[in-house]
Amino acid sequence: MNRSFYIIMAAQFFSSLADNALLIAAIALLVQLNAPAWMTPLLKLFFVLSYVVLAAFVGAFADSRPKGNVMFITNTIKFVGCVVMLFGSHPLLAYAIVGLGAAAYSPAKYGILTELLPPEKLVAANGWIEGLTVGSIIMGTVLGGVLISKTVSQGLLSLDMPVLETGIDTAAESAILIIMMIYVLAALINLRIPDTGARYVSQKTNPIELVKDFAICFRTLWDDRLGQISLAVTTLFWGAGATLQFIVIKWAQVALHMTLSQGAILQAISAFGVAGGAVWAAWRVPLRSSLKVLPYGIAMGLVVCVLAIYNSDMLPNTTIFTIAQFEISLNLLPAYFLLVLVGWLAGYFVVPMNALLQHRGHVLMSAGHSIAVQNFNENISVLMMLSIYSGLIWLDAPVQAVIIGFGLTVSILMWLVIKRHAANQAEYDSMHLIGEHKH
Repeated sequence: MNRSFYIIMAAQFFSSLADNALLIAAIALLVQLNAPAWMTPLLKLFFVLSYVVLAAFVGAFADSRPKGNVMFITNTIKFVGCVVMLFGSHPLLAYAIVGLGAAAYSPAKYGILTELLPPEKLVAANGWIEGLTVGSIIMGTVLGGVLISKTVSQGLLSLDMPVLETGIDTAAESAILIIMMIYVLAALINLRIPDTGARYVSQKTNPIELVKDFAICFRTLWDDRLGQISLAVTTLFWGAGATLQFIVIKWAQVALHMTLSQGAILQAISAFGVAGGAVWAAWRVPLRSSLKVLPYGIAMGLVVCVLAIYNSDMLPNTTIFTIAQFEISLNLLPAYFLLVLVGWLAGYFVVPMNALLQHRGHVLMSAGHSIAVQNFNENISVLMMLSIYSGLIWLDAPVQAVIIGFGLTVSILMWLVIKRHAANQAEYDSMHLIGEHKH
């Protein structure tokens, strides 16, 4: 990998770190406002709404100028969302502004990989990007939990500035201020991303023409025999992943008797597994073998079902050892193991699928447009799954039933994807298309 790739990794790490810390701070802000429980998953829903509504436009925007320039502009939009949240806007609206920046950031972030690297390096690049992103999820979630904790927030709030009245009086607000500084750091790194020299045809500005172009790209990817399989898998994965993020927090409270701050840290445990699976896939799975990982998606859904069975009362609450001030107790070890296993399986099967989808999109159209189509599909899935989950919480459905239903749905859908790929191959062998260059 060249130097530019590592700069992109650094920019992505800090931007994603802030995104995930901000989610925990926003949840704390909702709690502070005494918002109903069903509103919490709506945070993610409002975040991803821009990915769907603006899908026809963000791809053209990403391809209209150097990707580093695009990433700087969109990171600035995220910063503005933090400012709006800090100074009194409703957390849902403010997080939607951050989502607007993220929606426009994503086509540039992934599209630049296809401009920098040959097809055979895409799985490795995706593995490291996903591994680093998951690392930022781990650290961001932990950071968010630490920033809203009583000890740290009291220390931050005690740092009064002479003469100036900041109006920052709560744990959530002090956390948001720190997160804003991380977005500034990410923006400064964005400025160091060099121009790859890739140029596309002049992008249309007429909204109707852009929507027509997007519809053509959408149909092209779904009609492609390899594109449709990888697109179906990533669509399912991101919808499931966003929902699982909230399920784990709820499960931690009900089954493991944890607070929000503790649940946020527990959520990060599964991210360790995703990082491991992603890096293992980057090392072990070449692009041509990417479709062999599909059965791991079925296994992931079944392991999720096992979560519903376990609760912390099954084993004694005995401290085994302590890391810093974090105690590892016997009754939480099975929970940690299950979450790491779910994460590892997820990371191992989604990274090759991401790489394959980026490769086919780059061959069939432009980088920005293909990522925009991918984001549109994935976030439609997120919206649907989170809406269903919010409805189940509103109906006060038992979290164990929600987990089992969720896990079985993922396994069944992955099985159907495998059957579809087998039917495609029986009709026409398309595997030779993997690795072809743009034409």
